[in-house]
Amino acid sequence: MAEVEPGVKGSAHMEVGEGDTAVAFRSGDVPVLATPRVVALCEEATVAAVAPYLGPGETTVGTSVELDHLRPTGVGAAVTAHALVVEVAGRRIGFEVAAADGAGEVARGKVVRVVVDRGRFVASLSGPA
Repeated sequence: MAEVEPGVKGSAHMEVGEGDTAVAFRSGDVPVLATPRVVALCEEATVAAVAPYLGPGETTVGTSVELDHLRPTGVGAAVTAHALVVEVAGRRIGFEVAAADGAGEVARGKVVRVVVDRGRFVASLSGPA
């Protein structure tokens, strides 16, 4: 892994569709952007931030997410998430994340990811009993 330093940024963008709603995610019963989908968008931004720094066979996995979903976003709205590396401790990378639509901030929080060897990580998975 090349050296990732605080200040590295990444982003991810989406247009909210019916499949992105709380109804579709079964996390609520209103047709607004689901909190789990906001989390996924923010994680996508963290992945984009560090991807250029990963070596062959390396990936990152999420280990912690703290997110405040601040207000609803309807179907059809464009949402962009931004991630900023704020801490690097060995293979552990801490991010501040935020998501916004055309009307302003939708969510903000923190994400932690750890750099792992993809092959060893997948090999360590337990399967069905």
